[in-house]
Amino acid sequence: MTMSDSPERTVSIRVRLDISYDGTDFTGWARQPGLRTVQGVLEESLGKVLREPVQLTVAGRTDAGVHAEGQVAHFDTTAEIDAGKLLHRLARFLPKDVRVTGIRPAPADFDARFSAIRRHYVYRLTTAPYGASPLQARSVVPCRPVDLDAMREASRNLLGLHDFAAFCRRREGATTVRELQRFDWDRTGDLLTAHVTADAFCWSMVRSLVGGALAVGEGRRTPDWLASLLDERSRSSSVTVAPAHGLSLIAVDYPADQDLATRNAQTREIRTVPSAGGCCGE
Repeated sequence: MTMSDSPERTVSIRVRLDISYDGTDFTGWARQPGLRTVQGVLEESLGKVLREPVQLTVAGRTDAGVHAEGQVAHFDTTAEIDAGKLLHRLARFLPKDVRVTGIRPAPADFDARFSAIRRHYVYRLTTAPYGASPLQARSVVPCRPVDLDAMREASRNLLGLHDFAAFCRRREGATTVRELQRFDWDRTGDLLTAHVTADAFCWSMVRSLVGGALAVGEGRRTPDWLASLLDERSRSSSVTVAPAHGLSLIAVDYPADQDLATRNAQTREIRTVPSAGGCCGE
């Protein structure tokens, strides 16, 4: 029976999911035939519970080995949703390395990807001489002792609206212009944590930023070298991409409900870097 034939119109609702996962044993977020992915596992489990196909839209497509503590996705469904019951049922269906931590109805204009105004990542390293402890081995990357002040200076010089082509793997038709809003470091004992926030990230950007900063911290490059890469318009072979398992998406920010449609339209616009003397990123 079609919707027009039905005496009562079937209503679709939008549902937001908050998600956490250990990316070690996943081939990234995006569904791929024959491979274990976060999207594939979640859609299969949701489909079984709701008894209908589910297609997820995600805030950030993480690469193989990358983790998430605050991933966000949405889907549309005609099923009746009891958020509490669905949360408990998914806990039984899902494997231990992925959890749905929150379920809530969302406005029709909410889009996990296009509505996002910023994404927050952390990258974790350790300078301990014995490397990462066993409980940290899947999420913390060992590194040499570093000059943290030099890394902070180099990272600070990248803030603002720029073309980050030197730090991104090319995707056909995709812009590499991004607004880097935060890139700083803190140290707790042997643990180093990079905090990286932007309105959006291109493919491999965070790990390349971290890899470049590490080259500075280890004395192989100067702080000015990292900023000079912003003049390049293709991926730089001089930047080493940091290992995937140190990276985690920890949060995604969204505007108020009444501003969602405007944000969606803004995100779909292709941006360019302002000319000299422009207002943005200064």
